[in-house]
Amino acid sequence: MKSALLVFLGGGLGSLARYWIYLFFKYQVDTKLDVYGTLTVNVLGSLLIGFLMGWLLKSETSYPNLQLLLVVGFCGGFTTFSTFSAENMSLLKNNLYTEFLLYGLGSLLLGVLAVLIGIVIIKKGF
Repeated sequence: MKSALLVFLGGGLGSLARYWIYLFFKYQVDTKLDVYGTLTVNVLGSLLIGFLMGWLLKSETSYPNLQLLLVVGFCGGFTTFSTFSAENMSLLKNNLYTEFLLYGLGSLLLGVLAVLIGIVIIKKGF
């Protein structure tokens, strides 16, 4: 029960953080596409999970509760694969093929790179 509560709490906080970033891009950034908030969240979430994984791998102590709260809960609630998929479908439906390729491949490459950077930064002790 404690594990489920930690995931629930982290997921709620992650979802709220994602919503704030959505609002920022909706009202503060003048863009013609709605994908920038999702891209930002997914790259930041990947970087954060890289930091957390690097720290957990580097640590001699196991922190299962912290991993549930932050990695499974917060990062799971923060990142947005379902929104990413829906936005890609919208780009295809609107015949925005270049944007579809750039967004899809860019999200994948930047996400994986962000996880790697997070792990490397933590392992190096920055």
